[in-house]
Amino acid sequence: MVDGPYFLLVVLGVLGTGLVAGVFCGFSTFVMRGLADLPPAQGVAAMNAINVSALRPPFMALFAGSAVLCAVIAVVTFVLWPDEGTVELLLGSALYLFGSFGLTLVANVPRNDALLKLDPGTPEAAAYWPTYVREWTTWNHVRTAASAAAALSYLLALT
Repeated sequence: MVDGPYFLLVVLGVLGTGLVAGVFCGFSTFVMRGLADLPPAQGVAAMNAINVSALRPPFMALFAGSAVLCAVIAVVTFVLWPDEGTVELLLGSALYLFGSFGLTLVANVPRNDALLKLDPGTPEAAAYWPTYVREWTTWNHVRTAASAAAALSYLLALT
């Protein structure tokens, strides 16, 4: 069983990845659906405002901080190689670092950047909006599942 300061790191890993999974789940289950129901100009403007707000410290501390924490857990796991929980700890770290944080950088952020370049009231924005919602939400489902699976994997390492 994981114990001592290492235990605290893993508990924080469960909390961080679980909270991120909750944020992503909220977006997948109702925020994006609500934005998709708006006229395209309003949806684009609202999503651009949300994306700018997401870059502020409260969310970024949680999102990027969880990535740093997952990386630390992975390194400590490799160094200590505990008798129990090693697979769960490494799997949890990989799920979050690649399936949530990494995927955000290669799938969601490029779509956010493309949307931000569009003037919400233009025909180009209206044409791109349904594709954006569909693709962004699909990748967000994956991020949600990866973050939740990381939290579960860390939790299993504690048992």
